[in-house]
Amino acid sequence: MSNITKNGDRILFIMNPKSGTMQTARYLSDILQLYSNAGYLTTVLMTQKSGDARDFAIEHSADADVVIVAGGDGTLNEVIDGVITSGSGTKIGYIPSGSTNDFASSVGLPKSIMESAEVVLTGKPTTFDIGSFNGRYFSYVASFGAFTSTSYSVPQNLKNIMGHTAYVLQGIRDIVNIKKIHAKVTTDEGTPNEEVHEGDYIFGAICNSTSVGGILKLDAFDVDMNDGMMEVLLIESPSSLIELNEMVRALLGNSLEAPNISFFSARDIKVEIEEGTHWTLDGEYEKGANNIEIHTLQSAIELIV
Repeated sequence: MSNITKNGDRILFIMNPKSGTMQTARYLSDILQLYSNAGYLTTVLMTQKSGDARDFAIEHSADADVVIVAGGDGTLNEVIDGVITSGSGTKIGYIPSGSTNDFASSVGLPKSIMESAEVVLTGKPTTFDIGSFNGRYFSYVASFGAFTSTSYSVPQNLKNIMGHTAYVLQGIRDIVNIKKIHAKVTTDEGTPNEEVHEGDYIFGAICNSTSVGGILKLDAFDVDMNDGMMEVLLIESPSSLIELNEMVRALLGNSLEAPNISFFSARDIKVEIEEGTHWTLDGEYEKGANNIEIHTLQSAIELIV
């Protein structure tokens, strides 16, 4: 039935029952039956709080042939962090059940829970780059500024009802309340590719995805998720209403063609940023620091897609 598994293979199934609209629990018995029929021996672990998925992956991923994550991008982030930290190198399957599922969209996973569950049986293990943010791993984005608080400040019940629309509405509110953040971004320092960007920014992202925060879409750009590089997106504070309108028009039109938008690739990124600036990693709050070092770990995980 599968080019990945054989009878007796062991699944570590890590599930966040509170993720998104909490639909995965309805399909749990069907998912387990699917894997049992395929010859899997499945262990199910349910998260209760932040950090549980990471701990489960650290403690148990080495004993499994595949780790399957059922949850949102934040739960996936924890499992990836745990698998890398443990050094197990175990393949990862993902059943996206969050509110936006940016990473799942970028790698082409189905939106249907059962279809994503079947990908573990029919898909192909594919390597992907992972980012390191001052030692903490992230799968697809580290960001600051406007939009950054959107993923963790939108109430869960509003996410459940409105999904992607909730993010867009919150993002628009963020634009209205723009705060300038001074930052100096140095990329690939000490190499022929070194660049320095310094200014007052309203948004910055280091990403490995075609979707950022459910708002910014990079589908039209050449984003390779396994090339050993991160994409860097910086949006400078507009100096006039005209620049602001150009920026908003470009972003809504899925374009980065505006004078205050910079978009480029780099392997290593150093960010010197003003004190008190908070970040998100894969949609989860991360307390910032004055000096941030972000490194690309090429082909750091194997994800079944």
